[in-house]
Amino acid sequence: MFNRFMENVFGPGGLQPDPVGGNRPFNVQLQCFPVSFCSKEALEKGNKILLPGSALEQLARLNISWPMLFELSNPAHGRMTHCGVMEFSAEEGTCYMPYWMMQNLLLHEGDLVSIRNTTLPKGKFVKLQPVTKDFLDVTNPRAVLENSLRNYATLTVGDAIVIHHGSKRFEIEIVETRPAKAISIIETDVEVDFAPPKDYVEPTPMPKAH
Repeated sequence: MFNRFMENVFGPGGLQPDPVGGNRPFNVQLQCFPVSFCSKEALEKGNKILLPGSALEQLARLNISWPMLFELSNPAHGRMTHCGVMEFSAEEGTCYMPYWMMQNLLLHEGDLVSIRNTTLPKGKFVKLQPVTKDFLDVTNPRAVLENSLRNYATLTVGDAIVIHHGSKRFEIEIVETRPAKAISIIETDVEVDFAPPKDYVEPTPMPKAH
């Protein structure tokens, strides 16, 4: 089924560079599915995707260096993010990504996603904002966040990443990154700051006794 879809979309040659990519060396469209479809649920705890083997061959021919970073976009909805790659084990014409990334990009199972290689500056600073205040109930939330970020290759302003802690999932929005609005956090020390949770309300001052 996947191969038939690949030929219908890309022609008999399978994975092909997007002709509108101009001088971009790697620019393709692939059918996307959540990582749970290939029994790689552990990848939900980060932002690395699975690409087909032909993508590795093309990237190797283009001498793309590691770490390989990619821009993912859904032009129909004006959504864009960045990621790394875990493996080149997906079926031809397809890619697998964490479901939270599909939600950020407004993608459904089987939709086409545009993928191109990119380079990002090493991050120096990130400001994070929990979506809900229950994240503050976690013991040492800063340590939990910093440990979770080790599974991420990149951070992009506007994304809502998902942090897993015990049996709970917490959404954390990327409010600010430096030195650019998208950064690489592979093998780099990043200063982490926090904004109050989006639903946090300052306690009402107690009235003074007369």
